[in-house]
Amino acid sequence: MTKTGTRLRTLATFTTLTTAAALTLALSGCTKLETTSPSSVRGAAGAQAGAAGFGTVDCGHVKCIALTFDAGPSENSARLLDILKEKRVPATFFLLGKRHIDTYPELVRRMADEGHEVASHTWTHKILTDAEPDEIREELERPNKEIERLTGQRPSLMRPPQGRTDDTVHEICRELGLAEVLWSVTAKDYRTKDSDLITERVLDQSSRDGIILLHDIYDGTVPAVPGIIDALKKRGYVFVTVPQLLAPGKAEPGKVYR
Repeated sequence: MTKTGTRLRTLATFTTLTTAAALTLALSGCTKLETTSPSSVRGAAGAQAGAAGFGTVDCGHVKCIALTFDAGPSENSARLLDILKEKRVPATFFLLGKRHIDTYPELVRRMADEGHEVASHTWTHKILTDAEPDEIREELERPNKEIERLTGQRPSLMRPPQGRTDDTVHEICRELGLAEVLWSVTAKDYRTKDSDLITERVLDQSSRDGIILLHDIYDGTVPAVPGIIDALKKRGYVFVTVPQLLAPGKAEPGKVYR
């Protein structure tokens, strides 16, 4: 009986470790992905705050959370911006180039004008860990140039498609002045149009210093946003951009934040 119990515990431990390793591999494209938490960035920076846009927020003393949207702008983005403006909530937008930035330039300008953080999600959503170095540079440089042309500000943040990154991507991001931002909360809204389910998933996973991943290109997502905002505000959360979440620290090019 004791031997059987020991074998079962050993098998369970092995399974847990194997699953965790597989998830790390799938996310990063390599065997180990080192990420930096928002709280550690703030702690290393000291006490001088520098958040802007929607006002100074000290996330060391209040319960902050960051709302981020990938793969826009889209036909749904104008409505999303209306909601964020009404709710007085800032967001971080990781924008795609082809068929998005080049199709909705006025929405890119509006995002910046209304105080949101505008960042890159590559030009064509190419999986960067499958690309050659020159392709990676092209995927990252093209949206940067277009965003800077439209807003006057060059992005300092990027999000790799599917969260897949590796040492080569880190090095090229360092060269281009880009920090990589992953997430801690995902509704997997690319798999459902059910706004209630999207809301439930976000609320179940949210915690202090969380980074929420959503996609405004999907039909169920934008209708879920008001309920997500209202529910998290009731729980005492303050919404911030990713740079505000890290302030007074700053994201360092070539590093990965989650």
